[in-house]
Amino acid sequence: MIPVADYYVVASVLFAIGAAGFLTRKNLLVMFMSVELMLNAANLVLLAASSTHDLGRGSAMALVSVAVAAAEVGVGLAIIIALFRLRASVDAEEMTNLHG
Repeated sequence: MIPVADYYVVASVLFAIGAAGFLTRKNLLVMFMSVELMLNAANLVLLAASSTHDLGRGSAMALVSVAVAAAEVGVGLAIIIALFRLRASVDAEEMTNLHG
């Protein structure tokens, strides 16, 4: 059996990688994937805590979080594609003036 502390370590490393990727990259797609990585790290913590305390609430919250992430992917990718069609680039620094 894997100790729960190992899950927390992996989740914190995943979250740190996601945060570093979001803060250092300029590409909107990479930033979007970094946010997804941070969300998955939060789901891992929810599931580890749920298994530690033998509660189903953490699993239910992780399932809701996955559903929200799926909706976020649909909306986020649609926005990124629309911005790419408008500007022909996915560079975040070029997206400062979006009023049309």
